Amino acid sequence: MERASGILMPVFSLPGPGGIGGFGRAAREFVDFLAQSDQRYWQLLPLTTTGYGDSPYQSFSAHAGNPNLIDLEDLVCRGWLEEGELAAAELGGTTPAA
Repeated sequence: MERASGILMPVFSLPGPGGIGGFGRAAREFVDFLAQSDQRYWQLLPLTTTGYGDSPYQSFSAHAGNPNLIDLEDLVCRGWLEEGELAAAELGGTTPAA
């Protein structure tokens, strides 16, 4: 077996518009960086919904993904979400745009 290396880093440690990162542009850029650095693995922490104390290790479901990791800007770019819907959404305690 060939030796390989990688990194352990949660997705939510990446920069993002809501205060945490997700599976958006920053994640894709990070994967590109790993490839350029000859890293073979990116070990993630659990990606499930969070439970008591916002812990991913106490999730209410072993199968559901965390909706906070969805890149809403990407959904707008794909036409699956309207810009006005995104602007009106209350995300992480932010106030909707006027």
